[in-house]
Amino acid sequence: MEYSSEETMLTFKRRVNFITTAYLPFVFSLTGTQMMCPMFSFHFFPIKTTSSALKGAIQLGIGYTVGNLTSKPDRDVLMQDFYVVESVFLPSEGSNLTPAHHYPDFRFKTYAPLAFRYFRDLFGIKPDDYLYSLVNEPLIELTNPGASGSLFYLTSDDEFIIKTVQHKEAKFLQRLLPGYYMNLNQNPRTLLPKFYGLYCIQSGGINIRLVVMNNVLPRSVKMHYKYDLKGSTYKRRASRKEREKSCPTYKDLDFQDMHEEGLYFDTETYNNLMKTLQRDCRVLESFKIMDYSLLLGVHVLDQSHREGGEPGQAGGDGRRPVGQRVLYSTAMESIQGDGKAAEALTTDDTMGGIPAKTHKEEKLLIFLGIIDILQSYRFIKKLEHSWKALVYDGDTVSVHRPGFYASRFLKFMSTRVFRKTQRKFARFIFATRESKQPSC
Repeated sequence: MEYSSEETMLTFKRRVNFITTAYLPFVFSLTGTQMMCPMFSFHFFPIKTTSSALKGAIQLGIGYTVGNLTSKPDRDVLMQDFYVVESVFLPSEGSNLTPAHHYPDFRFKTYAPLAFRYFRDLFGIKPDDYLYSLVNEPLIELTNPGASGSLFYLTSDDEFIIKTVQHKEAKFLQRLLPGYYMNLNQNPRTLLPKFYGLYCIQSGGINIRLVVMNNVLPRSVKMHYKYDLKGSTYKRRASRKEREKSCPTYKDLDFQDMHEEGLYFDTETYNNLMKTLQRDCRVLESFKIMDYSLLLGVHVLDQSHREGGEPGQAGGDGRRPVGQRVLYSTAMESIQGDGKAAEALTTDDTMGGIPAKTHKEEKLLIFLGIIDILQSYRFIKKLEHSWKALVYDGDTVSVHRPGFYASRFLKFMSTRVFRKTQRKFARFIFATRESKQPSC
């Protein structure tokens, strides 16, 4: 390959630098693969450095695009707004429109900016607050318990999760946006993911697509148990490697072993929770979405008391965070009802958790949300279910047609996971006051 000028060579090196410092190390670290390639050897940095570069580029891109969006007047969302893609090039030396930075040159794309601004407005997220959460302090990288290979970042105030997604998932979300818009207008109280932005970083032929979502499990609350539930029994048990983690994510069969009698709610809370799940599953089925999960976090108040902690404990930086500020972001706010009960229970002590008990009368706070909804029942999924059904019981595998998947999901949640008791016990939380403890 020949280069016509020193500038062209510099551009090539910057692109190679971005690939090696901001993307490839993540891929190989997640798969356990090591790479030896002379072409890249002159700019291969440790993973810690590459993580900082990628997080910095994300914050710079979002900061610029959201800040620039504030100059556009508010108006109704039109159908064409869902398909708009805005792009800006951010060279490291800066330009008349963009600031200089210490990262490789990159292009930052923003999908449906006006539509996502409407979604943020619907949940009471002001532009300044959105920018403050995402840009003011360094992002916190989270471990990924799943097999998707996605990277997860959390904002320091516990409000937002940034997740990398595949190209097909980003495309599917774009197609969902008009229906998603209609659903949120009818029902802002939902356990479905709340999407606040869709972006893409491009450099050196590499595309890193990002979605900004609500944070289901607040970092400020110790999760004594964490589950990824699909309502399936086929291979739905946490691996040995997962179980060795300090905060493992268990699965359906693990839940049945560890909470054989399920989790108990008072009648009103149980009915509101199941109504929300039924409505959300109906929406997912209408979009032909499947293979989603219920992410469930369980905080045991009695165990926290024995350990000398409280629900609203110190975060990772030692400061006690306040409750989440985004509307309908907590578990209690997200379930159906008139909203009064949710407002009464969403305090710094409960952090928006839903009161529950075990069959042994242990007091709990439940945090939950539906995740991984960007999977449609297309040819590959149909084929996967067909061959699994030949070998195993077709009704037990996780990949299934959307209608059956939703029915099985709801049946498992309503009979095996969540149960109702005739007694009300929501008020027990306010008597629980303990000292701080480190987060899980």
